[in-house]
Amino acid sequence: MGSMEVPDKPHAVCIPFPYQGHIKPLLKFAKLLHHRGFRITFVNTEYNHRRFLKSLGPNTLDGLTDFHFETIPDGLPPSDSDSTQDITAICDSINKNFLAPFRDLLTRLNSSTFPVSCIVSDGFMSFSIDGAQELGLPIVLFFPVAANGFMGFKHYRALVEKGFTPIKDEKCLSNGYLDTVIDWIPGMKDIRLKDLPSFFRTTDPNDSPFILTGEATERAHKASAVVIHTFDALERDVLDALSFMLPHVYAIGPLQLLLNQIPEDPLKSMGYSLWKEDTECLPWLNAKAPNSVVYVNFGSVVVMTPEHLVEFGWGLANSKHPFLWVIRPDLVVGESAILPPEFVAETKERGIIVSWCPQEEVLNHPSVGGFLTHNGWNSTIESVTAGVPMLCWPFFAEQQTNCWYVCNGLGIGMEIDNNVNRDEVEKIVRELMEGQKGETMRNKANVLKKLAEEATDPQGSSYTNLDKVVNQVLLRKS
Repeated sequence: MGSMEVPDKPHAVCIPFPYQGHIKPLLKFAKLLHHRGFRITFVNTEYNHRRFLKSLGPNTLDGLTDFHFETIPDGLPPSDSDSTQDITAICDSINKNFLAPFRDLLTRLNSSTFPVSCIVSDGFMSFSIDGAQELGLPIVLFFPVAANGFMGFKHYRALVEKGFTPIKDEKCLSNGYLDTVIDWIPGMKDIRLKDLPSFFRTTDPNDSPFILTGEATERAHKASAVVIHTFDALERDVLDALSFMLPHVYAIGPLQLLLNQIPEDPLKSMGYSLWKEDTECLPWLNAKAPNSVVYVNFGSVVVMTPEHLVEFGWGLANSKHPFLWVIRPDLVVGESAILPPEFVAETKERGIIVSWCPQEEVLNHPSVGGFLTHNGWNSTIESVTAGVPMLCWPFFAEQQTNCWYVCNGLGIGMEIDNNVNRDEVEKIVRELMEGQKGETMRNKANVLKKLAEEATDPQGSSYTNLDKVVNQVLLRKS
């Protein structure tokens, strides 16, 4: 035990959903709490914690004061792979296997020198509500999704009641069914079925991602507070609508801008990534003109066919714009991602391919002018924070909803057809990088970037909301 440790500090136990896109924002939120004087216990699954240490280096967590990591088993068969676990398997396991080891961990922590004073849980790990209630602790549910995405999940039950799901068979999905406009979701005008979080497109009423996400957003009112990683000016309509449905909902984001204000951050060097980041793309970017590079990254979960990979590749090549493309080792279904030698020869002067990179540094680099993304929410809000417009190719979950909002609500993105075609990719990349529409989107993105900065300055809405959550919820003596 370090000499610095103070037993009377509040002690927050933070538990993320075991996916990269959930670990990163909750870790940021935990760092903010640590800066506000909390002792933190951050709970990874054993599988993810091994990957975390492998990526960041085995000694990365040594000597952290009042910031500790614990692990619980994920209940899945052991695996040494370095990839994201199957969504259905992990949702099943969360429902069946997570509460018991989490409860044991809380009991063990409570009998130590530093009893737990509050829980901050990923909103999709809603079993933690039971753990908190048993111990009479305040619990904050942290949702690393947009308010629009949250609202979409929250209406899953209504989709069932109105007969939109489960679907009769897969054929429904191709005959215009998904173009049906839904006009009864508050704050989300003229949204189509295809723009709602995709887990409802199932023939199985007991589909575990569908059940888990719908129930989690429905149970959210049982928490002491709900935090959504967004900011008021970005999603005003839907946040207003949510505030009528949920008693204590707080928009706190973009988290990175709040972290940037910590003057001497002792945790600054602690990274977030489960993959090793390649930084050699940064000097490459330094040599490029401002706003000239297309950054391409489909996140940590998306998988695609070899055909799609090649179509994206030739679309980028034929656009003649420089590009930085992140291709994860497990991006292509069932095989390694191999691009034809002609492609490599054609683009070697202006393209660079890496396996993973420090995305926020890349997006904030002056030479990056556009982002081809799957619209995961971290990527989307990081793009907004950097003032970079998007080309959107959503894959699953609420990425479709983010895409809809980015393109229609905010006007800072254009959608790429699901069936990727090199000519369309070339055309849309050119439109983004040299066209009038791209220019308009870039200007709008810069306006949002300023609004994000205002929301996180000490008088701003996100900063104020963080104060409220800390003082009125987490430090509240029950």
